[in-house]
Amino acid sequence: MAERVVISQLLSQYERELRLRRGLSGNTITAYMYEARSLCEFVASSVQVDPDAPLDLSPLDLNDVRSWLAAVSQGEARSSMARHSAAIRTFSSWLYRSGYTDTDAAARLKAPRASNELPHVLTEDQARQLLGYVHERAGSHDPLHVRDSAMLELLYAAGLRVSELCTLDVASLRPDATVRVIGKGDKERIVPYGVPAARSIMDYLAVRSQLLRTGASEKALFLGARGARINPRTVRERVHALAAQAGVPDISPHDLRHSAATHLLDGGSDLRTVQEILGHESLATTQRYTHVSAERLRKSFTQAHPRA
Repeated sequence: MAERVVISQLLSQYERELRLRRGLSGNTITAYMYEARSLCEFVASSVQVDPDAPLDLSPLDLNDVRSWLAAVSQGEARSSMARHSAAIRTFSSWLYRSGYTDTDAAARLKAPRASNELPHVLTEDQARQLLGYVHERAGSHDPLHVRDSAMLELLYAAGLRVSELCTLDVASLRPDATVRVIGKGDKERIVPYGVPAARSIMDYLAVRSQLLRTGASEKALFLGARGARINPRTVRERVHALAAQAGVPDISPHDLRHSAATHLLDGGSDLRTVQEILGHESLATTQRYTHVSAERLRKSFTQAHPRA
């Protein structure tokens, strides 16, 4: 039987594995660590063990992993489930090789195939409705409401990935209304954002200290309710909740990114510019958004043209 181990100690060892031996990017490490912690806490909860107490992971099996995946993937797209699965297969393999589990529990875990459907996007009016709602809500001066407004404005204005948003530091903001973003593969890009986002960010910076707690990350731009750097799952939950409250179609942070790209192209921006803003390595990835605009054009034609 494998020895019991405290979750925090186990995750510290795993992070060293990802950083030093595998050389993964900072964003990938953050995402993988979040999934690993989530699984460990799920297992601890299922056997009613305090997360700070030593945990025996040796019995971990495929059913446990599937139960965890079902719990964390409720309401999420197949692409999100595929990301959860990929991250946890890496963690499960490391647990087995390190002697913490009796089997590689996730070795036979099958991820759903990513959908080939066109990206889901808001119309420009729906985007205005959503951002208008969060801005009005921020008028209460509740620091969490002000933070939500700044997060959604920046997600949409700069077309950021949720992982990129969560890893931003205060120092990532530049005085010329641009933000320094570290994307996939630790590639850096500078992305502009507009006046509404700039105002929301300034409002948030004015109340950010109310969220910061002793010992928390002082560098992190966006903070959670407990004062630590906000995590992607919390951002996704906030976006889903705010979309419902604003009366717009249900969206994810990535849908806001899709919306930003589509609206840029609809407004006359060229593909190369959108590619640079989004941080796509291949222009073919950016070209997906031209199809979204074409679909919208076809729909408008069908509804309006007498010979459609």
